[in-house]
Amino acid sequence: MMMNFQNITIAGSGVLGSQIAYQTAFKGFHVYVYDISAEAIEQAKERISGLKARYQKDLGATEQEVDAAYHRISFSDDLGQAVATADLVIEAIPEVVSIKKDFYQKLGKLAPEKTVFATNSSTLLPSQFAEATGRPEKFLALHFANEIWKYNTAEIMKHPGTGEKAFQDVIAFAEAIGMVALPLHKEQPGYILNSLLVPLLEAAQILLVKGVADPETIDKTWRIATGAPAGPFQILDVVGINTAYNISLAKAETTGDELYKKIADLLKTEYIDKGKLGKETGEGFYKYSSTES
Repeated sequence: MMMNFQNITIAGSGVLGSQIAYQTAFKGFHVYVYDISAEAIEQAKERISGLKARYQKDLGATEQEVDAAYHRISFSDDLGQAVATADLVIEAIPEVVSIKKDFYQKLGKLAPEKTVFATNSSTLLPSQFAEATGRPEKFLALHFANEIWKYNTAEIMKHPGTGEKAFQDVIAFAEAIGMVALPLHKEQPGYILNSLLVPLLEAAQILLVKGVADPETIDKTWRIATGAPAGPFQILDVVGINTAYNISLAKAETTGDELYKKIADLLKTEYIDKGKLGKETGEGFYKYSSTES
């Protein structure tokens, strides 16, 4: 399949946005990373630079290769500058509908007509934002698993108005950056991966908020009984507790379910407010040493 994308912009430089940017650059593409402030850009540079060691350890990449990848990345807090030559924009901003809609309305006015937009949203449907993009036929979902250089799935999901060319081009791009492309022909909240994973993570959080057991016991049960390498709270620490909080808060607001409200309150007061945001900050449900990968 011919590669129609060369210049890629990643909007949002959190845990996954940074990984998408670096993996894309590692595979030879020129990448622009956009975030909302100079401070966020500095954090992005540090976060992405930190991935070099992981690529050397996990993939056997050379120092020359990881440095070359980093130098293919440009950074900007000016959205117009970041998307000026973009063939593809991958959005990886917070899981909040109003923030995403506002972003797409701005992006649609600033990006060239040729540019395809893809959302990396974990739980929201592309059809929720298609109209806001101003180019629904060039908009779809492209979802990655955490630690994408190792767990290299890329779920490519249409909404009813996605054009076939954009769909096929994004499939080709996913393969070009070393992913296993997994096409979804119909919208599904949570795609395939999160349709399976999110209920597990929610069930674990419900057990915790009900006081049934602590995170360590819940994780131990899952690992021993299923042979899984990580329990749900270990997974949540990798995903990031802010993401789990945003998802729970949204579910509390849309369903009115008190359990989700209790989960959101617990995550905010006991973890987020105390700076325990997960593995990346050194502590979430567990504590991590600075040398731990």
